[in-house]
Order: sequence, then structure tokens, then C-alpha cells
Amino acid sequence: MPAIRTARELARAELTSQIKAEARRQLAEHGAQRLSLRAVARELGMASSALYRYFPSRDDLLTDLIIDAYDALGAAVEQAVEQAAGRGSAAGGRARWRACCHAVRRWALANPHEYALIYGSPVPGYQAPRRTVEPAGRVPAVIGSILTGARTAADAAELPGQLATQAALIGSVIAPGLPEPLIARALVAWTQLFGMVSFELFGQLAGGADPADSFFSFAVEQMAGYLGLPG
Repeated sequence: MPAIRTARELARAELTSQIKAEARRQLAEHGAQRLSLRAVARELGMASSALYRYFPSRDDLLTDLIIDAYDALGAAVEQAVEQAAGRGSAAGGRARWRACCHAVRRWALANPHEYALIYGSPVPGYQAPRRTVEPAGRVPAVIGSILTGARTAADAAELPGQLATQAALIGSVIAPGLPEPLIARALVAWTQLFGMVSFELFGQLAGGADPADSFFSFAVEQMAGYLGLPG
């Protein structure tokens, strides 16, 4: 039986949601570097001392916003891949890879400021705590699951020592048992995916491959081939 939340707990959850909504509005207007607890409290008509009971520091608030953004992106990608996997004969690894990539791009274009918070320039003085690691790993875990569930035909060339160690570490988290050369290819594809999205979102494709629909779809297929996903 689900726990019954008290009126105080509900009120706290509602005010926490309002605080984070105002903080996101300020992110969009001023950027993460200028996020201020005092400014958030002022806009909500709260005393700063009252807001500190919810978020003791700006970094605590930033951390919650970062985790929310990673979780929202992760949920969007997981849902898209799950839907692709439910389409019968179209449920191959390449179809799921496409679904993953296009879900990342859709979410980023719909939530540019949240995307910039997690994949843009680091906020000076802020160091993400350990509890951001698991939410940040949701999309890589989806990519790992796609490769684990697909019959890939990627080249298994031996990796140099340092990269082999790194690939083994990454693989132990996102896809245990997957060959290290394929994990290295997954790392290439993952960074290319987010690099393409960042280039588009931050205006680096203007005057060239903008609008980026065709370029993005082409690159997704090229990376699917690089990963050895049949299609």
C-alpha cells in the first residue's frame, strides 16, 4: 500500500517544485552562473532564510536541477527506445539506436536551457556531487543495452592499453560482458551524438548544415553502421 503523505509533506513538495520552476526560469534568462537563491526567494515572495530550509546553498539547488534534467532526458530516451522495441519486426538494434538518437535531439531542442546546464560550459566553482552520476548514466546505459541486445558486426581490433582499461571500466557499468572494442565504439558514437546536438543547439551549424534534420539522420545511420548494427 502506498504511503499516505501528510499535508506538511505535500506543501513542502509543492513549494520545492515552485522553487525549482523559478530557478529554471532564471537559468533561461540569466544562465547558471548567475543563479541566486536570494533572487529566487524574492521572485517567490519568500524570505531567504525560509528558502535555505529547502536548499542550503546555490549548489544544492543546481544539483537538484542537474539531476532533474538528466532524469528527464533519460526518461525520454528510455520511453522512445521502449516504443521502438515494441514495433515487432522493426525492433532491431538499428531501429532502437535511431529512436535513442532522435529522442536526445528532440529533448534538447525542446529544453535548451536544461540541456545547456548538463552539457554546456561548466559552472565556475561548482563541483557535481556523486549523486549526479547515476542520472547522468541513463542514456549511456540505453546505448549499452541496445548493443547488448543486438547482433553487431563491428570490427574487434585490439585497443591500446589505456583505452582498453577505460573501455573495461565503462563496460562494467553500462554493458557488462560486451567486448571492449565495441564499448570503445559506443563511446565514439555517444560523444558524436551529443557533439552533433550541441553543435546544432549552440549555433555551430549555422550557415552550413542548418536546419540539421537531414544531416542528423545521415550521421545517425553512419554511426549505426560504425557500431555494426544491422539495418
